[in-house]
Amino acid sequence: MTMHQPSARSALGKVGLPAPMQELAGKRWDAIIVGGGHNGLACAAYLARAGKQVLVLEARERLGGACTIEETWPGYRVSPCAYLCGLLHPAVIDELRMADYGFHWTPATSGMFVPFDDGSSIQLWDDDERCEAEVHRFSPRDVKGWQAMGDTMRRARAALRPPTDDDIWLNRHPTRQMIEDRLKGDPEALNLVLKWSMVEYVEEYLQDEKLQTAFLGQGVIGTNASPHDPGTASINFHHSSGRMFGNNGMWGYVRGGMGTVSFILADIARDLGVTIAAGVLVARIVPGEGVELAGGERIYAPVVVSNADPRTTLRLLDGAADVGWAAQVEGTPQLGCTVKVTLALRELPIFTARPDSTDLHKGQINTPLTKQEWKEYHPLAKAGHLPPRLWTELYIQTAYDASIAPEGRHLMSVFAQYVPHTFAEGNWESRRAEVGKLAVDSIARYVGNFPDAIEHMEVLGPPHIEEKVGLVGGHIFQGEILPDYMWDKRLAYQTPMDGVYLCGVATHPGGSVIGVNGRNAAMEVLATAS
Repeated sequence: MTMHQPSARSALGKVGLPAPMQELAGKRWDAIIVGGGHNGLACAAYLARAGKQVLVLEARERLGGACTIEETWPGYRVSPCAYLCGLLHPAVIDELRMADYGFHWTPATSGMFVPFDDGSSIQLWDDDERCEAEVHRFSPRDVKGWQAMGDTMRRARAALRPPTDDDIWLNRHPTRQMIEDRLKGDPEALNLVLKWSMVEYVEEYLQDEKLQTAFLGQGVIGTNASPHDPGTASINFHHSSGRMFGNNGMWGYVRGGMGTVSFILADIARDLGVTIAAGVLVARIVPGEGVELAGGERIYAPVVVSNADPRTTLRLLDGAADVGWAAQVEGTPQLGCTVKVTLALRELPIFTARPDSTDLHKGQINTPLTKQEWKEYHPLAKAGHLPPRLWTELYIQTAYDASIAPEGRHLMSVFAQYVPHTFAEGNWESRRAEVGKLAVDSIARYVGNFPDAIEHMEVLGPPHIEEKVGLVGGHIFQGEILPDYMWDKRLAYQTPMDGVYLCGVATHPGGSVIGVNGRNAAMEVLATAS
């Protein structure tokens, strides 16, 4: 008996069951995807396009994993974790015809606005000419350094991520030697991708201390490290290497919210013949045989592709994991230090440095920390203590897309660091409101109408992220993405266990909403599975 399933997009990912579980378990599948996040759905679509019978099993009632949409408050369509799109791979967009399914992306051309404690501010436009003029106004002596800094980023992107099949993100497992060979003869690009701390990177090119601090947060996004730590400049490179619709390094908004990416991929997958079942908990992965559900049912398939994070996958293997593979999983740091705060606003924030500007709402906004604060606050949070204030990165999708909030209201996504994964005193439930107030206070020092403009607030610390979307440790990238854990150091798509594969962001090329992890995993399955 086939059950009616609404389109994933219209149902905000709540698609339910396509048929009774007994019926699904009675069929033999070519592949089972464990987890209905965006990479799992992309992987399923590619396998089905190649003629495979594919079943996707999602434990939650809503698809999307960390890239989803929830109506947290009436009329507000909230992207609780992933909130901005800049690295979704052009191959996935084009090959799966995402635009035909309503995928619409608007680049945030206003770039990055940064206010400072002394009342000054800078708007780092994504338009080079406007940005150069702003840098010249702010610190004339730094114009040439700013130009050189951008040139280094462009050369590294051109060498590693050309808009061709030579893009290393399309390579199964590029080695560090391959990275070094491509950057040979360009010591600055090599340092950016492999060596520099974010502090070293900005000090190499910029002289003004405030201008340096404006960039520092871009080297630690989602990473449990300080911008003083070696390799953090590579985090900035990773997040600046996108090529969406020919816009190099630019981020932007998906119409309807970030979860639309997952929901569109689900609808594409189903049109290609994929069966998707939501609200189905997998209890065990049985290599070479399939999966066992929490209810005891067995569903058979020679291939199981896990979109779950690697530690969850290890648990699901229930003692059947290869010892060396398990050691690699457990040896990759996976402890989050990020708090995600969503604010429903009665009005747009008014920044005291530029009270009349509306352009700044259309880009990203950073509230900075000094170099010394970065140095002190990271170890403080690791020891279980809240720092005096947070670095925050702010996005206001309603400045572009009014559809996600009631008329006249706005949504602000706040991405902030550092917070403890585990508190030395108390716990996340007893201190959750305190963390929310700290985040708001860290913003309010630059915003005249905060906290009065705030109508609702949701606070997600690392344990809440783990509980809500299943990311162990609350680490948004399923493990660190510093150079020591990238490229061939990431977990391979094909595991040593019979018929077991991975397609999540613990694989190459790493974290964010990229989709190519799922694509590459599907290609690996098609090349290696009998």
